[in-house]
This record gives sequence, structure tokens and C-alpha cells, in this order.
Amino acid sequence: MRTSTRFIPRGYWLLTVGRATILVHRRSGIVALLLLLGAVAVAGFTVATGTYQLSADNVLQVFFGGGSQLDQFIVLDQRVPRAIAALLVGAALGASGSIFQSVSRNPLGSPDIVGFTTGAATGGLLVILLAGANSAASIMAGTLIGGLVTAAVVLLFALRRFMSGDRIILAGVAIAAMLAAVNDYLISRASIENAETAKSWQYGSLNAISWGPIIPLVCVVALAIPAALIASRALRIMELGEDTAFGVGVNLKRARLGTMAVGVLLAAIAVATAGPIGFLALAAPQLARKLSGAPGISVAASTTMGAMVLVLADLLAQRLLAPFQIPVGLVTGALGGAYLLWLLTFARSSQSSS
Repeated sequence: MRTSTRFIPRGYWLLTVGRATILVHRRSGIVALLLLLGAVAVAGFTVATGTYQLSADNVLQVFFGGGSQLDQFIVLDQRVPRAIAALLVGAALGASGSIFQSVSRNPLGSPDIVGFTTGAATGGLLVILLAGANSAASIMAGTLIGGLVTAAVVLLFALRRFMSGDRIILAGVAIAAMLAAVNDYLISRASIENAETAKSWQYGSLNAISWGPIIPLVCVVALAIPAALIASRALRIMELGEDTAFGVGVNLKRARLGTMAVGVLLAAIAVATAGPIGFLALAAPQLARKLSGAPGISVAASTTMGAMVLVLADLLAQRLLAPFQIPVGLVTGALGGAYLLWLLTFARSSQSSS
């Protein structure tokens, strides 16, 4: 039996995938598509331009197997992996931020505020400073384990009585503060060489990215982001409040655990690939929500907004002080401060108008 179009809310599309029907906010879908096209265009620009001058013909020749060895090394081994990493890491952080903000029903509910990013950084620092391993695979394993263990600890504290969004944020902020102190202590007790390596990684950077970390990043993002999109219906219901979610038959504890597992995995793989990049997961969902005018946080728009913001931030990191390249985490940190000021101003104007 087909669903009549008169039951489709205004401003939505009804998509049919097999036997399932999905309501898609029209403006959010258009915004997500435009952001995706824009992010890919900016990534293409970073591949085609840079300190090492290459014409458009030279870049095309490299992709078709031509060009000198140096041209192939610059384009295929440096610029392309970096552009792909910027797109996927930004998408992972944007999707992760949308999950945590929907679950907590709080614009501050992002993995870096809640402490999962800090925990992933602790795992990476332990590998670098205590185990003495600097390989990408070792650091990636350490960050993934650190993020997952931190998430488990936060959830254990939040699970007492009932796992509400406020309890998740409070537990996460407390754990993050303690882990940040642990991270600073580890760096202070390390040798100068190891401390410099750890500190540069802790800023969050795509400067030395290669094809090695790209493969696990692609695999995790290819699985986790579709899972986040599938869970978007449950996330929208949770944004309406606990009583409403109970009323429509949503198992809140199971839904929160499942969606947060996806969010933690996305945040951990992002940190494992590029180091802790602050504020992106915090800002991308709110910027996407403001741009799309959606009643709730759109996972698709947040994902593409994260990709767009990070490729732009990485472009600035490459070109602001060229030929010297600064860590992209410093750029997103500066943009994040501006975002918080905007959020404060917007919140005040909304309160005064109401």
C-alpha cells in the first residue's frame, strides 16, 4: 500500500529505498549536496595548486600516468592523500558531532567537549611517549583504543540511574579535564625529541599524511557514516525529548549506546588519522543547522559541512605562511573561537527577540 503524498510534511521529500520510506528535509538535502560539491571543488583546487607550481595540463598528465617522477610524487603521494584525508576526517568529525549533539540535546555535546577526542589523544601519546612507537599503525591503534576506553568510562558514570544527555556531558567534561592533565604530564616527562613529536601530533595536522592511514580511514568512514545516516530517524526522535521518545516506542538506552558507538568510532578514526582537531565536531552541526533551517540536526548536512570546513581550514594552513605549513588544528582552533563568539551572540539575539 503506497503512502499518499498528502501525508508528506511540507518541505520534505519522501524517498523509498526497498520497503523502507525515508523523509528527507528538502533544504537540508540541497545544502548537503551543495556543501559536498563545494568541498570536492576546494579539495581539487588544493591538489592542482601549491608551492610547487604545476599547470592544469601537468596535473592531468599525472593522473593519466604521465609527467615527471617529481610531479607524480607531489600530486599522487602528497597532495591527493592530503585532500582525501581532509574530506574524510572532516566528514567523520561532522557526523560524530551531529550524533553527540542530538543525543545530548545540547550544542556543546561534541566529542572534543565530552572527552572522547582527549581520550583518543591520550592513547596516541601513550604509544608515542611510553611505547616509543612512531609508526602510523601504532598511533592509530593507540588512539582507537584510547577513544573507546574513554567512551566506556564516560558511559559507566552516565549510566547510573539513567543515561541522560546532561549526565553524559558532565561526565565527559570531568573525564576530559583529567585526561588533559595526564596528557600534559606525559609530555613534560618525555625527552625533548619525543615531546616535540607528541606536541606536533597533538596540534592536529595533515602535513605528513600518506596513503597508509587513508585505507583504514576509508573503511571506517564507509561503514560508520551510512550507519549514522540510518540512525538519523532515532536521533531526530531523541531531540524531541525523553518523554516523546518513550511515547513512540524508542528504547532510549539502546538507541543512545548504538549511536554513540558510531560517533566514538568516527571521532577516534579522525584523531588516529590527523591527530586531535578541535572545534570542528562542535561547530559543523550547528553551522549546517543554521544554513539548512532544519528543525533538528541533519546528519547528512553536518557531515558535508565538516568536510567543507576542514578542506578550507587545510587550504588556509597550507597557504597562510607558505612555504611554511602550519597544523590545521591551529586554524580550526582559531575558527572555533570565532564560532563560540558567534554562538553566544546568536543565542543572546534569539533570547532578546523572544
